[in-house]
Amino acid sequence: MMTCGIWAAIWTIPPVFKAADGTAYRLDGPEDGPPLVLIHGLGLSSSLWQAHLPALCARYRVLNYDLYGHGQSCPAERPLSLSVFADQIARLLEDTALGPAHLIGFSIGGMINRRVAMDHPHLVRSLAILNSPHDRGAQMQQEVEARARKALDQGAEATLKAALERWFTPEFLASNTDIPRQVAAWRMQADRASYGQSAWVLAHGVRELICPAPALKVPSLVMTCAEDVGSTPQMSRDIAAEIAGAECRIIPRFKHLGLLESPEAFTQPLLDFLQPV
Repeated sequence: MMTCGIWAAIWTIPPVFKAADGTAYRLDGPEDGPPLVLIHGLGLSSSLWQAHLPALCARYRVLNYDLYGHGQSCPAERPLSLSVFADQIARLLEDTALGPAHLIGFSIGGMINRRVAMDHPHLVRSLAILNSPHDRGAQMQQEVEARARKALDQGAEATLKAALERWFTPEFLASNTDIPRQVAAWRMQADRASYGQSAWVLAHGVRELICPAPALKVPSLVMTCAEDVGSTPQMSRDIAAEIAGAECRIIPRFKHLGLLESPEAFTQPLLDFLQPV
């Protein structure tokens, strides 16, 4: 297999399409490749996956889209919830005629893909759940809900500085200004009301994912970073324990956005997981 760097040299960005509900999305990779959907995190955009796309698009038909009110997508026509976000994916898979897909979700995206598996199990081939929260315990749950209320009241900028410090290692923040600046730009691009509602979904929605009934039985990979304080290694182990046969991997050293700080630490494990599924 070619390395990500070689693929990046020959890969071109496909055009943006708009679904009937205002969702902005791109399709790339071989038309007969297994379908794969990428789900970004709160306050980010589909550009989160740029470093991973060349390798994924070598084999998979990749649907990369923006959550409602994020990136180039319009706000939703109804109040946001995990099921609304799950329905967004279901409509996209129907509109594009891709059928059942592998779902890779980061942070809230790893909550959304679990909700898709609960609401639309016939559309899911596998789940990759990256740096995604689970049962936080009472104290952390209260802290996350307090941040969500602040975002609802004051907008995305109110919690931005603290978020960057939770998401990147100090060494990376000191040596790299471009990526944190881009993350901040994605966050400020999000529709204010959509961001606030999504922050509340991230905070409150974990409750509906704990010990789902019936239990999820889809092939799953659960990953996080060793220093991620909001989507901790124990949370990933707990998620994996609730899905029969799920694999759990902990990436050393990084925080929440290790996906951007060290893309290669995630790309190869994803490819290794997807290959036999």
